[in-house]
Amino acid sequence: MKKPVFSLTGKADTALVVATGDLNEFNQPVKPVSLSQDAWRRLKKNKMALAGLYIVLFYSALSLCAPLLPLYPYERQEIQHIYLPPSLQSAGVVMLRTREAYFAKVMAQEKRSAYTAAEQAELAAMRADITTNPVHKRVYILGTDILGRDMLSRIIYGGRISIGIGVLGTITALIIGIFFGAMAGYAGGRVDNLIMRFVDVMYGLPYMLVVIILMAIVGRSIFILFVAIALVSWLTIARVVRGQIMSLKNAEFVQAAASVGAGTGRIIAKHLLPNTLGIIIVYATLSLPSFIMNESFLSFLGLGVSAPLASWGSLVSDGVKGMELYPWLLIAPAVAMTIFLFAMNFLGDGLRDSFDPQSKNRT
Repeated sequence: MKKPVFSLTGKADTALVVATGDLNEFNQPVKPVSLSQDAWRRLKKNKMALAGLYIVLFYSALSLCAPLLPLYPYERQEIQHIYLPPSLQSAGVVMLRTREAYFAKVMAQEKRSAYTAAEQAELAAMRADITTNPVHKRVYILGTDILGRDMLSRIIYGGRISIGIGVLGTITALIIGIFFGAMAGYAGGRVDNLIMRFVDVMYGLPYMLVVIILMAIVGRSIFILFVAIALVSWLTIARVVRGQIMSLKNAEFVQAAASVGAGTGRIIAKHLLPNTLGIIIVYATLSLPSFIMNESFLSFLGLGVSAPLASWGSLVSDGVKGMELYPWLLIAPAVAMTIFLFAMNFLGDGLRDSFDPQSKNRT
C-alpha cells in the first residue's frame, strides 16, 4: 500500500507526499508480480512440465532448422541400401556384414565351412564397390527403409510436417473458436442461442468421419488436411471462451470501459480476452497433441500426406507393414512421436496448474 509522509501537525501534507511504492507489514517494498511472471515462477517448480518445455523447444528448433542440418535428403533413394539396420558404421560395412551373416546361415544349413566360388566373387565385388563408391560412406544412424531412404532424415522432416499441421490447425481452431465464443458470450440473447445451437449440432456429428469425408471429397494435400481438422476442432474452445466472457462481462472494469465510450470490439479485445489468455494458452498446448494424433490416424489410414513427403503417422503406417523383419522402421518414428506427445501433455498440465489461481495456495 501507499504511505504518505505526515507533517509535524499529524496531518497528511500534500507537499511532502512521495511515492514510496507498495509496502508489506514490515514496511519493506514489495515488487508487483504480473500473472505471467507468477505463472512462470510456479511452472519452474514443476519439473515434469519444465522438462516437457525443453523437449518441445528442442523438437521445434530441430524442425525449423532441418534444412540447415547435415542430413541426407529425405526423398533420396539408394536401392543398394534398402533395409539397412541402425548403425554408427558406414553403409558399406553394414552391407558387407549383413551379406556375410546371410552366407553364414546358408553355410550352416548346408553344413559346409567355406564359401562357394559364386559367394566369394560376390563378396569380392562388394568390397571393391565399397572402396570406390562414395555413396557407401554414408552412415544411417536409424537405418533405412524399403527404398533405401535415411530414416533419421525422414523422421525429422516428418516431425516438421506433423508439428506444422498441429500448430497451424491449433491456430486456426483458436481464431474461429475465440471469435464465435467471444461473440456469443458478450452479445448473449439470440446471437448466443444461434451460435451455441450450431455448436451443439456440430458436436453431434462424428468428428473423424467428417474429416475423412472432407479429405475424400476435396483431395489429399497438407493444406486441406489441417483445414479439415481445424474446421471441426474449434467447438470446445468456443464454449470455454464463451463461459469466461459471460463471467467477466459484468465486472466493474468492463462497466468502466463502457462508461467512457469503449466499443464492443475494444472491450472484447482489450479487456475481456486478455483475462482469458491463460485458459487459451492451456487449451492450445493440450489440443496440439490431439491434432498430431488425428493427422497420424489419417496418415495411418492412407488419407494423410502423400509421398515423397512423410509425417510421423505415415512413417508408423509404413513401419507396421514390416515390423517383424525390420522393427526399426516402426520403433524409431513411434518413439519420436511418443516423446513429443508426452512432453506436450506434461507442459499442458503444468501450464494449467500455473495459470490456475487456486493453485497459489498449493505451491
